[in-house]
Amino acid sequence: MPPHDGPAPQRVAADTDRFNQPRQFQGAQLLCKVSTADTAGALCVFDAQRSGKGGPSLHIHHDQEEWIQVVAGTFDIQVGTEVFHLAAGDSVLAPRGVPHAFAQTSDGPARLLTVYQPAGSIEAFFTEASLLVEQTEEDIERLAQAHGMQIVGPPLRVD
Repeated sequence: MPPHDGPAPQRVAADTDRFNQPRQFQGAQLLCKVSTADTAGALCVFDAQRSGKGGPSLHIHHDQEEWIQVVAGTFDIQVGTEVFHLAAGDSVLAPRGVPHAFAQTSDGPARLLTVYQPAGSIEAFFTEASLLVEQTEEDIERLAQAHGMQIVGPPLRVD
């Protein structure tokens, strides 16, 4: 068997973070499953464990795709002008440069698996955002810009 010169295999147990440093961001606990450092920037994977309805503002990633899979609960996910109603097992791709947002629509715990490709600085964004004492819109917009994103609208409405 030829020698392996890529990243080392990394096992991350269920409900844990790759570095045992879960991040809190806009109603979710974010568990890094595959770090930017693990893939030389090629991708980053987060397990987002949510506890209530709602989600982030409509935003754009200028340099990366975001693939979202619902693991538990139900979500509305807007990509461009289309809104998808997703349940466990469903997924959607938000291409780079296309505005998107999601909102948990189910009560109780819910969960999303998100893959960012290439990783860019999304991991640093979530780390910096989770360190904010208050996650104000202005702070999030400033951090988003610093990490190749742009807030372009409000969060999706959840009735």
